[in-house]
Amino acid sequence: MEKMVRSPAVAGTFYEGTRKALLKQIEDCYTHPLGPGRLPTLSSKKEGKIMGLVSPHAGYLYSGPVAAWGFYQIVRQEIPEVVVILGPNHRGFGAGVAIAGKGGWQTPLGKSQIEEELAEKITELSPLIREDEKAHQREHSLEVQLPFLQYSYEERFKIVPICMMQQDQSTSQKVGETLSEVLKGKNSLIIASTDFTHYQPKDIAERQDKKALEAILSLSPKDVTKAVSCYRISMCGPGPVMAMLTATSLLGAKKATLLKYATSGDITGDYEAVVGYASVIVEK
Repeated sequence: MEKMVRSPAVAGTFYEGTRKALLKQIEDCYTHPLGPGRLPTLSSKKEGKIMGLVSPHAGYLYSGPVAAWGFYQIVRQEIPEVVVILGPNHRGFGAGVAIAGKGGWQTPLGKSQIEEELAEKITELSPLIREDEKAHQREHSLEVQLPFLQYSYEERFKIVPICMMQQDQSTSQKVGETLSEVLKGKNSLIIASTDFTHYQPKDIAERQDKKALEAILSLSPKDVTKAVSCYRISMCGPGPVMAMLTATSLLGAKKATLLKYATSGDITGDYEAVVGYASVIVEK
């Protein structure tokens, strides 16, 4: 039977729709004044120290240079065999926590296969996580991470896409615990896709996001929940971040490092209503 291939939902809008234009756009993100300033060279090592990544998911025009910081570090240090991508469910379709368990995901840079055995293990272990293609159909938060991975790794990795509509602390912790269980001893990376404060003046966004980032840097899912509710931070993916922090901590994470924070205002020059973006790596 023909394996299911998910076509890109946001190629041509969130990022360039042709291979040539997309390769150039990713290179522009790396070399942008807000980016790391150079292209990464692919590591010769399979395994490195980076276990987790917080990465933004707006259009590449806005958040691409910030996203490039995380991918720059990962590509230089390791070649993960499996990348679990956690993102929020913006559109409200499908299961509360939905995994894409079969086939592959297409972008203009090629096709990434789903690690089907691992996806199956996850659903067997956790009644919370259901296989549901509908939740993923139009969702951009996971898809926009793929071209950066494909740019350097091509087809050297497999993916497990999980999209979260339910993002409370208890759900996120259970998702994280399940991931730590199935990823033990595996050469893996967990990406938590999130943007931070939405549509606030720059000074307010920066002040609020600093609180969320302090919680993330302390590797504490509890503190993330606290910061988000205490300061009413309109971060769209606290659940994916808490799940990633739970999983990586259980797998031996020792520190988190903020690589870059910027806002959409730093790109557009409009500081009245910005969105915050951050790139954070979690290492063992």
